[in-house]
Formats: sequence, C-alpha cells, structure tokens
Amino acid sequence: MQVNADLHIHSKYSMATSPKMDLPTLASKSLKKGIQLVATGDCLHPKWLCEIKTLKEENGVFKLKAPDSDLKTDANFILTTEIEDINQVHHLLIIPSISKAEELYEFIKPHSKDIDSNGRPNVRLDGKEIADAAISAGALIGPAHAFTPWTAMYAYHNSLKECYGDMAKNIYFIELGLSADTSYADRIAELKCLTYLSNSDAHSPYVNKLAREFNRFEMEDISFDELKMAIIREKGRKPVLNVGMPPEEGKYNESACIRCFRHYTIRESVMKSCSCGGTIKKGVKDRVNELASFDEPQYPDHRPPYIHIIPLSEIIAKALGIGPNTKGVQGVWNALIGQYGSEVAVLIDADIKNSGVDERVIGAIIAFKEGKVKVKPGGGGQYGSVELPGKTNKKKIEPQRSLGDFG
Repeated sequence: MQVNADLHIHSKYSMATSPKMDLPTLASKSLKKGIQLVATGDCLHPKWLCEIKTLKEENGVFKLKAPDSDLKTDANFILTTEIEDINQVHHLLIIPSISKAEELYEFIKPHSKDIDSNGRPNVRLDGKEIADAAISAGALIGPAHAFTPWTAMYAYHNSLKECYGDMAKNIYFIELGLSADTSYADRIAELKCLTYLSNSDAHSPYVNKLAREFNRFEMEDISFDELKMAIIREKGRKPVLNVGMPPEEGKYNESACIRCFRHYTIRESVMKSCSCGGTIKKGVKDRVNELASFDEPQYPDHRPPYIHIIPLSEIIAKALGIGPNTKGVQGVWNALIGQYGSEVAVLIDADIKNSGVDERVIGAIIAFKEGKVKVKPGGGGQYGSVELPGKTNKKKIEPQRSLGDFG
C-alpha cells in the first residue's frame, strides 16, 4: 500500500503555535488533506504525551476518528519530536513507542531547562550525544529542515560527520525544509545514500500549513516498523514520492535582509549588513552552492520524483483576489474537498473542469497543473509569492503529473 505521511509538525505545547494544534483537529485536517499518517510532534512534552496516551495504539501508531468525519478510516499518528541541540541545530526524531519516548525524556531532562514547558526543547547536548540516545532507544534521527539558515545542520556544520561524529553512519534521512528540494540536496555528494523527507513543520492546522509538504511511502501496513523500513529502504519498502512547495516559495530561499527583505547575491551578502542596517541572512540556494559537489544534481537510482504542490487555499485565494484564510476561500475549498475527497486529489489526480466552482478557480488550478504558475523567490524570513499567468515571474514550475504516475 502507498501511504501519504507528514512526519514533522508541532502541538499546541510548542512556542508560537496555534492552540488548535490538538489531536481531534489534527485528525480531521489530515484526513481532509489526504494524509494517512501524521506526526504527533512534541512527544517528549509530558502533557502532550498524556493526551497521546488516551488514543488507541497499534504497532507504534496511535489512532483517532475525526469528530467531524464521515470516513470509516481513522487518522493515524506516529510519535515524533524536534530537539534543538547546544549548537542551535534542530533534529527530528521518530520514536517507536510511549515507553521509548519516556526513556528519552528521562535522559534529556537533566540537560534541558524547558523540556516541561516547550514542545521543542533546547538541550545542552550536541548532535552526536542526542543521536546516540535516540538510536539506543530504537528511534530514527536526522537533521530537521537541514538547510535553513537559522537552526539547521548546514547552517552550523559543513557535513553530517561534523554534526553527528561517528554516529553519522546511523543517520538515514534528512529533512529538506521548505526552501529546498531534491534538486538542491542531490548536488551534495554525502547525501547520496540518504532518504529525503519533505514535511510541513506545521505550527497551525490551517489548510495552507498542515501537509503543505509530505512524503509518499510504499509500505505493507501503517506501523512504526513499516515506516522505519520505508525510510531505511528495506524489503521493498521505500519512499516513492516527495511532495512540496517550490523551493523558491520558502522564506529563506535567497540571501536577503531580515528587516527590509532586500535580496542580495552571495558576494554582496559578505557585507554582513544591509543598507537599512538589518542583517543579511544567507539563503538556502547560496548555501547549497557553497556545499555542492556537483554543478547539477546527481540523482541516485533510489531517489523518488519530487512534485511541487502549492497549497490549494493559496491557489483559490490568488484566483479570487482575497486572503487564503477568508470564508470565501474556505467555502470553495470545502466544496472541492467534498467532491473529490482530499486536497491531494483536487490538486493532482482529479479532473476538476466540471466541479461547478468559480471558473477563475478552475482556471487557476488548471494553470497550476500545466506548469503556468510562477513564483517570486522568498528570502530573509519572507515567503516567496505565487503568481498566476500574466504577472512577472522568476521561474516557471514544471508541469505536474498524477500521483498515480509514480505508483
């Protein structure tokens, strides 16, 4: 079976997150998005773990029926957490059981002042020490949003070995983050053997945040062991698709000032400060160019395709000329989901020409599928902007294919 999975989100117990990041809301929203397996996030936080314990557990997966769903299927949650190490590098952990989460909590607690108050704890340990503990507990660990200029592995280290020491041999994945995709990462030779994860890192359950990036895996069933085998690529289990926003839409794609958002070339950015007095933050594209082993990406045979998807709510908003979180957008979004079952189906699989929604929306979705959507790159903490045909563009997105093409 093929499983869509978003393996990095946060709960209501993390800083700067929506209070609606609760289990019933996440269950409802993930099913409507077309995601069969969603991260719990923050599973080392005692209060959040207590809530997770109320769910039915089967083989390391926690099940909950969405309160507003007519679907017979349950939402499935997998235990995950994000940890910030002593060097400000963020790590994503995928954990096999409640008992192992509790074991990691007990190990980390003496090294963290905020593990009981912040869903993403700051820990006075380095990457090697955290990886050693995670792997000893049977968890998977890898760098979160690996290229982001503030809190990522490649922001502070030049290699996996530099970050994880002799535990680097036990790292099986990296998370690409919103400002990078496969074409960026596969210019770096040391990543050739790793699995790439594309996750949302959602801080709210809005339809343009949760599962804005996700993975599709070939698995026998939905369980921790099956997911682990899929990430490690064992016994025929494997990733078959990465799905995410165009990297240009990420808010750190190009080097730019964090105050006025003026963009700079890498040569200009060595000035360290913008003419407005703000700091210039090196973009992911420039950082990849520094690290790159190849001028062009060199894709290994195991690398699945990467499809660029822009959240449906953003396309509707652009078509109607209104905000993405307005009632008008939500009404059209609900109508389309009601007809086709999920956002993934609407954006990629379904023929929506006779959907009956506003013709401007139909035209915008078709333009997206035909590769006519344009993106102005983001930088300095400001997201890139999506534009429909006829407006100034920086880069055209390649035409999309059906998810079924990659089955």
